[in-house]
Amino acid sequence: MKAIMVMFDSLNRHMLPPYGCDWVHAPNFQRLAERAVTFDNCYIASMPCMPARRELHTGRYNFLHRSWGPLEPFDDSMPQILRDNGVHSHLITDHMHYFEDGGGSTYHNRYSTWECNRGQEGDLWKGHVEPDFPIPEKKTKIIRDHLPQMWPQEFINRRYMPTVEQHYQTRTFNDGLHFIHTNADADNWYLQIETFDPHEPFFSHPEFKELYPHEYDGPHFDWPPYNRVEESEDMVQHAIFEYAALLSMCDASLGRVLDAMDELNLWDDTLLIVNTDHGYLLSEHGWWGKARMPWYNEMAHTPLFIWDPRSGKRAERRQSLVQMIDLPATLLDYFSLEKPPDMLGQALRDTVADDTPVRKYGLFGAHGSHVNITDGRYVYMRGVAGERNQPLNEYTLMPTHIRTRFSPSELQGMSLVAPFSFTKECSVLQIETRQPHSHVVDVDFLFRNYLWDLETDPGQQNPLSDPKLEQHYCEQMVKLMLENDAPAEQYERLGLTEFLN
Repeated sequence: MKAIMVMFDSLNRHMLPPYGCDWVHAPNFQRLAERAVTFDNCYIASMPCMPARRELHTGRYNFLHRSWGPLEPFDDSMPQILRDNGVHSHLITDHMHYFEDGGGSTYHNRYSTWECNRGQEGDLWKGHVEPDFPIPEKKTKIIRDHLPQMWPQEFINRRYMPTVEQHYQTRTFNDGLHFIHTNADADNWYLQIETFDPHEPFFSHPEFKELYPHEYDGPHFDWPPYNRVEESEDMVQHAIFEYAALLSMCDASLGRVLDAMDELNLWDDTLLIVNTDHGYLLSEHGWWGKARMPWYNEMAHTPLFIWDPRSGKRAERRQSLVQMIDLPATLLDYFSLEKPPDMLGQALRDTVADDTPVRKYGLFGAHGSHVNITDGRYVYMRGVAGERNQPLNEYTLMPTHIRTRFSPSELQGMSLVAPFSFTKECSVLQIETRQPHSHVVDVDFLFRNYLWDLETDPGQQNPLSDPKLEQHYCEQMVKLMLENDAPAEQYERLGLTEFLN
């Protein structure tokens, strides 16, 4: 038995042909849909990048207890469980966050073997003390939310990738295809090919940009800020086409994997999962990116495709509600391994086969922001109840942020508190969350609740006012929070204490 996961980052469901898009050039995603099962109700869980990847390892929600950070000492890790049980797990990625303080070298080392291709998103890669070439002027608020060195570093890196063949995405898929060809006749392996694309910046080459001809003579703009849209209409459209060009590059890379599966006759004994961590706003709701606004469906409702040779179901669609936390259980089940008790996600074998449901409701969100719940029909977003976004704490034994460690001042008030149900009897640090990853959420949004009917309002333009329905979703939210052993203060922060009885 073999398994391949092709994981993209910030891949927009609504811009893929299998989900109804008729203008983005992505024939291989359509080809995939004809060979696999397409899920219509896949939702994010913990956001953004590394919280989602922690869920890919552990099969349980991250965002109720902690923000961005490494795997914890008490975490179960799906790739390590495979490794420890004789299944070779191999990671190939160009996702630089694995190798920063917030990745903490705890993710990639859980695999049997791993490879990394550098150069993504201003990665501190090639060193030019004084660049001898022009860097586009910052004529817009492109890097307002990024570290100061990322923008010039991005253009230093691009100088070393003048062709598609030298692009980090191409190199990543080259390595993936090398692994597939090298091990096609072997058994018991799991390959995770993971590209950071089409995450911003939208760096691709002319052959993909030419798929979307348009007139544009404005400033360089392929790296939108996480902020409200303030750019001109032609600038917005240009950024959308830049994203589409990179998505088309992703499609071409996916096609190479599908070609290899055809060539090597891997469909008979190889599970294939194609997924993403979340989507990305390209001016919808008046916003760019993610994190500064509620998790609208453009970001929260994600694509998922699974080919399972055990059932052989293809060119079919599934309506069951599934999430990232289900994928590790699915992979363990595929290799006939039991999931550990703390893994709350469910194996999707029967869901792929006949749409057997695995849950009625799912939670999703980012630490310190709204806690959201959906059943696929409605989305309820629960905001902060008090005047401040408190009480709120991080619970961790690995105190790091995205690119930095917790500062001494942040740690001065920490305390060691009793274990949670999933920490393997380990006490954990309780650290006051002074500035959560979602601290950039607009305050006006954060203190509001929203109820959306996706059947009558799929664009989430007109929130409902229905106290009875809101109460129902509060009750279901609390049940799931209790099941996940959420910290007690989360109920207070969200004004949910009355639903505990």
